[in-house]
Amino acid sequence: MFFLCVCVFLFVCFVWFSSANSQAEATSSGAISPSEDESGNENRQKSVRRRRRACSVSENVKSKRARASGSSVRRARGKRAKEKQVEAVTLFEVITMGKSAIQAVIDDWIEAYVTDRDASLLDLISFFIQCCGCKGAVTAEMCQSKEDKHVKSKMVEELDEAVGLQYKRFLAFPWILTVTWPMDADSAEYPLVQSGPSGRWFHSEFCDFVSVLVAQCQHSVLFDSYLMNSLISLLTELSNSYVRAFRHTCTLAAVKLLSSLLSVALSLSVGIENSQKLYNVQRTKTVRQKTQQLERMQKKISEEKRAEVESMMDVIFKGVFLKRYRDMLPEIRSVCMEELGLWMKLYSSSFLNDSYLKYMGWMMHDKVPDVRLKCVLALQGLFGDPVLLPKLDLFISRFKNRLISMVLDKDNEVAVQTMKLLVATDDVLTSEDYKQLLQVVYSSHRPLSATAGELLYSSAAAPTSDDQGERSEEDERRRQMFDRLKALLRFYQESELHKHVVYLVDSLWDCGGSLLKDWPTLTAALLQNSSGRKASVIVEILVASVRQATEGPALVGRSGAKKVKRSNREKKIQADDCLKLTEHLFSVLPKLLSKFSCSGDTVASLMRIPQYFHPDSQEAKNTQSVSSLMTEMAAVLDLHSGPAVLEAAARTYLSLCGDGAAWAVAAGASRDSLVQRWVDRLTETIGESLRVGVSVPLCAAKYIFFGKLLCSDEPSSVFSSILLSILDSEEISKQWPTCALRVPMQYLKVLFPQVLEEALQCMSFAMLWSLSTSSQTLTCREKAVAQRLQLRLFCDRSYRCLSHCNHSVKNQAFLGVCDVLTAHSYQLQVWDPTCFGPLLYTPSPKLQRALLTFVCVNVFVVPDGDNQSRGKVSRLEELHRRRNLLAAYCKLIVHGVLETSTAAEIYTHYVKHYSDFGDIIKETISRTRQTDKIESTRTLVLCLQQLFVQLKREQESGGRAHSGVQTFTCIKELARRFALTFGDLVKFRECLVMIHRNGVEFVFQEFRQAPDNATPPYLSYLTILSEFSNKLLKPDKKAVLSYLQKHTAEHIIDLREECWQPLIYYRATLLAVAEMEDAVSYVSSDRRPGLHSRSPVSKQKLEGMDPCLRISQIEIDIQALQQIISWI
Repeated sequence: MFFLCVCVFLFVCFVWFSSANSQAEATSSGAISPSEDESGNENRQKSVRRRRRACSVSENVKSKRARASGSSVRRARGKRAKEKQVEAVTLFEVITMGKSAIQAVIDDWIEAYVTDRDASLLDLISFFIQCCGCKGAVTAEMCQSKEDKHVKSKMVEELDEAVGLQYKRFLAFPWILTVTWPMDADSAEYPLVQSGPSGRWFHSEFCDFVSVLVAQCQHSVLFDSYLMNSLISLLTELSNSYVRAFRHTCTLAAVKLLSSLLSVALSLSVGIENSQKLYNVQRTKTVRQKTQQLERMQKKISEEKRAEVESMMDVIFKGVFLKRYRDMLPEIRSVCMEELGLWMKLYSSSFLNDSYLKYMGWMMHDKVPDVRLKCVLALQGLFGDPVLLPKLDLFISRFKNRLISMVLDKDNEVAVQTMKLLVATDDVLTSEDYKQLLQVVYSSHRPLSATAGELLYSSAAAPTSDDQGERSEEDERRRQMFDRLKALLRFYQESELHKHVVYLVDSLWDCGGSLLKDWPTLTAALLQNSSGRKASVIVEILVASVRQATEGPALVGRSGAKKVKRSNREKKIQADDCLKLTEHLFSVLPKLLSKFSCSGDTVASLMRIPQYFHPDSQEAKNTQSVSSLMTEMAAVLDLHSGPAVLEAAARTYLSLCGDGAAWAVAAGASRDSLVQRWVDRLTETIGESLRVGVSVPLCAAKYIFFGKLLCSDEPSSVFSSILLSILDSEEISKQWPTCALRVPMQYLKVLFPQVLEEALQCMSFAMLWSLSTSSQTLTCREKAVAQRLQLRLFCDRSYRCLSHCNHSVKNQAFLGVCDVLTAHSYQLQVWDPTCFGPLLYTPSPKLQRALLTFVCVNVFVVPDGDNQSRGKVSRLEELHRRRNLLAAYCKLIVHGVLETSTAAEIYTHYVKHYSDFGDIIKETISRTRQTDKIESTRTLVLCLQQLFVQLKREQESGGRAHSGVQTFTCIKELARRFALTFGDLVKFRECLVMIHRNGVEFVFQEFRQAPDNATPPYLSYLTILSEFSNKLLKPDKKAVLSYLQKHTAEHIIDLREECWQPLIYYRATLLAVAEMEDAVSYVSSDRRPGLHSRSPVSKQKLEGMDPCLRISQIEIDIQALQQIISWI
């Protein structure tokens, strides 16, 4: 019995000892993820998410708080969780519930931490590792001391390629954590960098979790010297990992943790200040000594806590920030700079000094724009606080030049924010700095130029005068406006950018709209003693402000403006501004035109203002104002003949004569009267000159058309002015073609080249107008015949001008006839056949030859020495002119005006002039191929054959090589370029076969073999033709090979002679591909050519051949291989 009792006692002790050991092992070494508890949670997590969507917010938060509480204390209170039947979830899932739920769950986690801090700390560690996107296993073991050398030797990060796993072991005292994950996890998309809104949402919730964690712990467990030490150690170690996900996520967590601790330090500082104030108040009162001692003790405790928090911040800064602000990942550098700016602004007593500002200055040189942007945004918060400015003196003196240079940053947003920063700190800028920054108002990026405009407008503010009280409010406002205007004029004249007034006004529009919209002030300044350059600048500002008020900030060459739909309020403001400027300028503009009538540039600008008048203005019904304006415009046109004035007047007449305006009738009558008077003078002057028998002098032409009897060296722009003025006039559009075709062009010899050039341009415009209005004018066949007669007459007169001695006249004649013929072809294509329309007209053969000759002579020319010595701008303008000529001619071919075969001469220059005209020629090939691919292919063949024949003739003549004859290599390269244009081999199968068949016929057709003529004269053309062999499909290559053998069967061919090498090479390219092998790969294979094994098909062919033919076949193949080797 005693023995039995002893056995039972020993068994109980053994069971107790075993259970104690297992419990100790579970405490000292626990698997955090994946564990048995968590491995079964994956399916439950999905159901939790589905139920979460269906629940209300309050029930969701409440239930999730219970679940998270069960997760936090499941090791300490497992029985309690089982009794309540609460599903366990991880802290990682809690951040999906919002900030309110996070706060509730963290409160429960703090309660669990107080009960069992090791288990709760392991939950928190698991949370951060899961936020890194790590799906591997994490194991933990206890560590007794941080200074153990054996422990430090275990802190490794390595990979095992044999099993495809990576390992990282690090110390988060009192734990030694080991993370194991797959090797390809670094390339995965971890939560922080997820695309779409999910990544931004996770970033926000993750940062909220860290801030709420510190905020909820600051009154309880934050200062227990255990939680924060472990957490800081964890984040420091993971932020030093070479794995991007660990480094990025934990660096963000660390800097956000420092920011949260900074908030705690601020609250402690406020508490210390309040305690000190209370202590000072209590000290003046008669109270017990015990109360004073309590106050001193509370003050001391608060100071100790603040020192402890500052120590934590210093550890994070040195352990994380100093290592990661230069990280290779730009996102990490951006996070560091953003948080550093926040620390400096909120806790300036510790962070706003030169020891920390230097990092901001250094990172302004970062190569990634986002990092530079974060630095500038952080500095904006510092420079915007006047209290902090004195601490930035050394930083400004050291990095001011860098900030000024960043205004020209290649990233527009960085440049804009830098300019905003400098605008806020304009008191530290010198005059040289202003001179450099204010030039940015002409930037092509509108937000940047608008910000620079703020700096310019603020610098142009007038100082307040001492005698302000003696003036009225209106006089003082006008004085300030005049002073600002003078400052802007001075800046504009000093900047020496006299063609950018409209961009200056656009830059100042947002901040200086009160000045730019003050049209009475601007016109008053003009009507005063303003003259010369200053008056012309004010006029430009006036016109630009009028355009800006009516059309908005859409300028050519300026980007970055927000493309948003304007609100009703903005539309109403624009309409009101338009009415105001119309009411004021309608009565003032005639006075301005009268005052500046002698200045051509000024009146050209003023003549554009009526184009922006509002048709519903009350001034539109004032006939006296309308009549005065029309009279002054006619007087100006009688005085000036410059193109700028005439174009502005023509556009203004077109705008004023539009439908719906009250002044349309008066404007139309004035326009028609003016044009009729000019036409009558034109007819009278030319008739008088013909009777006298002398040329029409320019001075006489100016007298007739502009009422000015004055000899001048400037050419007359009469014809263009007439055209620009009458394009919209029905009466003159009927009379003008007769006047243009019969009067000036009938007597070409009596016109000066300048006048003749204008006449040609007006003739082409008149014909274009006639063609575009055919639907209204051609009401019967007789009118259609008359139109075709005018077209023929126009082409005949233009043909005569193609041989003129003046280059400008020839160019205008060529462009005019090309444009008119192209428009005529287009009208024929879109015309309704059931109605009357333009009749078909085909250019005469002599005109076609003249056009082709003109292109070849004036476009494809080699620049001479004089052209090379000219400036870059002149060369570009000359190239642009030649490209326009070639494009005009190619449009005739594309639209079917000329035969496609006429492009063969153009294609010959494809390789030689590829850099200048290659895109135009290639597009012509593509467009003609879309119209008729067979005819387009024939043109390519014709081009190659023409070049080859020219080369042969040049070689046979034995003379000196002609510059226009291309070499054999150039022709072969041209064939290769043509072959590259055939992309879809199935689509162009017929075209490619046609190229080969045509080439074989070109070589062997009409060839009669004789003893003195053993080979065809064009046999070497087969080498050029071989460039198209690789584009043939396998059946087509066999067919072409058969076609070649058919033409060579009649001749005796000795393949051992070198003269037949082109045939051998061409045949080898067809044979190699016909047997599924390319000729080049046939030679470059690893096997020797002599031991190359034939395919079964080729073996059957050789077996069925005659022995003599078989031997000759082998000789042909060997010689072909030798030829290919020699070519390679």
